[in-house]
Order: sequence, then C-alpha cells, then structure tokens
Amino acid sequence: MIQERNKLIEILMVEDNPADVRLTREAFKDAKMLNNMHVTIDGEEAMEFLRRAGKFKTAPRPDLILLDLNLPKKDGREVLAEIKNDPELKRIPVVVLTTSDDERDIFKAYDLHVNAYITKPVDLDQFMKIVEAVEDFWLSVVKLPAK
Repeated sequence: MIQERNKLIEILMVEDNPADVRLTREAFKDAKMLNNMHVTIDGEEAMEFLRRAGKFKTAPRPDLILLDLNLPKKDGREVLAEIKNDPELKRIPVVVLTTSDDERDIFKAYDLHVNAYITKPVDLDQFMKIVEAVEDFWLSVVKLPAK
C-alpha cells in the first residue's frame, strides 16, 4: 500500500559521522515524501530520544530509524536490542546503515529483528543511491504502523 503523500514522515538517524548525516540529509531533501529527519550522535542519546527523556521530552515518535552499528557510548547492536525488546518501540522499522560487512554483525542484526541491513558504500554516488533507495522503499512503498 502506498503512503499518503502529504503525511510527514519522522526519521531518526543514529549516526556519529557528520559527513554521512550531511549526505543523508541531502538525499532526503528532494524526497518524494515529506520528511523530518532527526539526528542523534550516539546510542545513549538515541534511546533518550526514543524514550522521550531529558532534552527529548517533546521528540516525535519516529516512523523509521536509520541506525549505524559503530557508535560511541552505546553501540548500535545494543540500541537495536533495546528497541526490539521494548513493547513501545519494537514496531518501529529499523534499517541498519553501517560500514560493517562482517557476517557476524549481519546475523546478529537479523537475530535482533532488524528490518533491513545495508552496508554503506565508500563511493559518494553509490551512497546517495542507497539512501534514495531507502527513501523510495521505506517512505513510498511500505505501509508504516500507526503511531
């Protein structure tokens, strides 16, 4: 089912690399869907955002989470486990977007019920294509759960 084109999609990107955040924002800027991208730079901050704690008391519930695995303070594997074990958060789709192509990371992520695992390409054009593909699929095609 196609999402309503005028519905604002809330995206949480959990990423500590400012260049990847900038490229992702650029790719989503011309998106077919209205979106609002929020960024947290480590795993602890991501969980505060999701639980609406501290400075994130008024944070919206994201429709989609883009999660790096290699994060400071609390890594993405721990964040994914917490999300998928929390009854309030477990239905939010999580897409791992990481440099790791280690089979153990891939198996662990799917064991923790990640919705998709994508290895970031080194090439700038390929990275932009990946982000656009994520946008096309997750924000235009997939029916996201109601908040």
